[in-house]
Amino acid sequence: MNNNKDTMNELNIKKNQENARIKIVEGEEVVVDERYVERSIVKRFRKEIWRKFVKAINEYEMIQDGDRIAVCISGGKDSMLLAKLFQELERHGKKNFDVEFLVMDPGYNAENRKQIEDNAKFLGVPIHVFETDIFNTVAKDDIGGSPCYLCARMRRGYLYSNAKKLGCNKIALGHHFDDVIETIVMGMLYGGQIQTMMPKLHSTNFEGMELIRPMYLVREDDIIHWRDYNMLTFLQCACRFTEGCETGELESKRAEVKHLIKELSQKSDVIEMNIFRSVENVNLNTVIAYKEDGVKHHFLESYNENTKDDQ
Repeated sequence: MNNNKDTMNELNIKKNQENARIKIVEGEEVVVDERYVERSIVKRFRKEIWRKFVKAINEYEMIQDGDRIAVCISGGKDSMLLAKLFQELERHGKKNFDVEFLVMDPGYNAENRKQIEDNAKFLGVPIHVFETDIFNTVAKDDIGGSPCYLCARMRRGYLYSNAKKLGCNKIALGHHFDDVIETIVMGMLYGGQIQTMMPKLHSTNFEGMELIRPMYLVREDDIIHWRDYNMLTFLQCACRFTEGCETGELESKRAEVKHLIKELSQKSDVIEMNIFRSVENVNLNTVIAYKEDGVKHHFLESYNENTKDDQ
């Protein structure tokens, strides 16, 4: 009997070593496993991540009764955290929705594909994986334009399509606060326009489908802190066209803007929030022109009726 008990203990230890990591906290060994990661979200990072996640869902009315949501996982830190947040919401929130976890393989190499699957297993996320040939399609010489733009458009379409096959009416993406303010600044500096990354959108090409961004208010630094606190390693950049991005060899417009915002924020701690709020406080009486539903409106159209010298 004792021999059987000892054998079972050895098996449990081996299983624990395969599905957990060890870190030292105040001189003591702590097992970092699926449950540890989950507790960290609602306890250690409750203020920085969990509350902001819930606030965005409520403030922007992202989830309605009966929704079936496909959480789209790319393998990076943002989408993996989003998956765990939805699992916690199922446990601790009002369970008025269903969720699926969707992974698209656009042509990852075997190592990257395995890392996504291993992380999902370690974190207890039951993923649906479907394969596409996007990387090869974008790599064809006869396709003009930006490969990043084309890839993003194709990926979005495949995600909507496969989410719909799972009976979902919404897809959830892992964009965060920093993505939002970077998009605002990029639009001004490189696009000559004022726009933002919206918290939710109706799909143009897939009737009845919506896109939501539940981590809209979560800061990237807090996501990085959560990742490192739990000793997690995710894909940095799996695109075959930008293999140098992890080491910083490939500079992009977004990377430049990220650096610019960081520099400005070192001079004033209100910069980032003011960028975010700038698109919430647009005064149409003080802009030259704007577009609504694709139609451009100019201030001269109503100049004689509205403009007063109160500036």
